[in-house]
Amino acid sequence: MWQLYYFPLCPFSRKVRLALSEKGVGFDLRRETPWDASDAFYSYNPAGRTPVMRLEEKNITLIDSQAICEYFEETIDKSPLILGTAIGRAEIRRLTSLFDESFFADVTHPLLHEKMKKRMVLRQPPDSKALRSAMRLAHEHLDYIDWLTDNRRWLAGAQLSLADFAAAAQISVADYLGGIDWTGHEGAHGWYRVMKSRPSFRPLLSEKMEGIHPPSQYADVNA
Repeated sequence: MWQLYYFPLCPFSRKVRLALSEKGVGFDLRRETPWDASDAFYSYNPAGRTPVMRLEEKNITLIDSQAICEYFEETIDKSPLILGTAIGRAEIRRLTSLFDESFFADVTHPLLHEKMKKRMVLRQPPDSKALRSAMRLAHEHLDYIDWLTDNRRWLAGAQLSLADFAAAAQISVADYLGGIDWTGHEGAHGWYRVMKSRPSFRPLLSEKMEGIHPPSQYADVNA
């Protein structure tokens, strides 16, 4: 059985969990805390970052969410998430990278730093200016998702893909931390409600981070 070393509010762990669940890959969860990870975890990934996939009986270790997703895309035929023509697959990878890198840097990471790390590790109050900036940039990203959903069935095209799960993973963390305002983003909001209603999403919505409570609508698939 695969073991997935993860952290509940790590968007990249969530991306992998969603992708593997969609593809029907079985795995056991092994929680690791970024600021207090185990020695065993550091032996698998000296960078100390989640997610990490480990198959002990074959001594296989996979590091980095995109590398993990690509590995299972190549080895598991069920429910392909990087699919279509070469141009279509390139678009899926482009958007996946956009959300993994730009959305994370602009929105998810600042929210995690201000609302989680400062509270649980640094024992400092959040910076209201940084929070306002993250929420302003979230609106810009949601504007783009609005455009994508106005012009495509799914974010990268006609079919559900890894790009949708990468985006939903980032948004779900930001939403948990109260950093998403859906006002004026009907297209993006409708798309996200569909993503939240998928069976693969249910474990994420039911999982809570001790000491940090999500908004009341976070787990409501209709909200």
